[in-house]
Amino acid sequence: MSEFIITADSTVDLPKEYLADKNIPIMALTYILDGVTYEDGNGLTGKEFYDKIREGAMPTTSQINPEQARDAFEVFLKEGKDVLHIAFTSGLSGSYNSARIAAEELAEEYPERKIVVVDSLCAAMGEGMLLYKAVELKEQGKSFDEIVEWVENNKLHICHDVTVDDLFHLHRGGRVSKASAIVGSMIKIKPIIHVNDEGKLIVIGKERGRKKSLMTLVDRMEEKMKGFENDIVMIVHGDAPEDAEFVKNEIVKRFGITNIMINCLGSVIGSHTGPGVVSIFYMGERN
Repeated sequence: MSEFIITADSTVDLPKEYLADKNIPIMALTYILDGVTYEDGNGLTGKEFYDKIREGAMPTTSQINPEQARDAFEVFLKEGKDVLHIAFTSGLSGSYNSARIAAEELAEEYPERKIVVVDSLCAAMGEGMLLYKAVELKEQGKSFDEIVEWVENNKLHICHDVTVDDLFHLHRGGRVSKASAIVGSMIKIKPIIHVNDEGKLIVIGKERGRKKSLMTLVDRMEEKMKGFENDIVMIVHGDAPEDAEFVKNEIVKRFGITNIMINCLGSVIGSHTGPGVVSIFYMGERN
């Protein structure tokens, strides 16, 4: 059985310590803020980044290009390793398509190697959870093909339940109308969002008040995870650690799940959600 490596995009938003410990190669998307280009995960700290947005900065982001993906994959192919790449959802970025193009070109040059690029249809720690599970399977001795099959069969069972503190950034990204953003912000409306089966962010509900919106995330989890085993839950936040801890404590109290990974949302996705976003990720029914 050939040796293989699992890689991912920086949008997995998993803690750096985890990625380093598991030796997971990451392809970094980039963002531009105040005229400076940064690599996602290697630029400003979360607090620095979100404080700049609070002060009025408007970052822009760039996807991975085919040349970047080709260079990243070829390193391992030359070492005689197969490559499984878990890509940021095609519903929000062209990074998956860039990686797919690179893989197709390299497959002709390295016909003896396997190069599989998975469109995760997931974002942030949803994509991260898919990676986490794939790494677990590898550590259990599962084969390359078995892991690819599991990822493809389960990626639509990675649930993303999201709320944001301010509708303005969703309006910038075309997720809500200008009128909804203005009125919603005035009356403290907090949208409830999920990632649908096309890997796109969809507003599916609204709550009045921050605490109510956070509780709704946990309520949805209670319903959607029935019949699924969750040995880990992930929570990401846009420089809102107290709210993330509040959600964590509710999950522990209601479901007895104690293995909960929390991390600050990376700058690329955070550019489109703004500060204050909180999202939970777990295995369950998507819709």
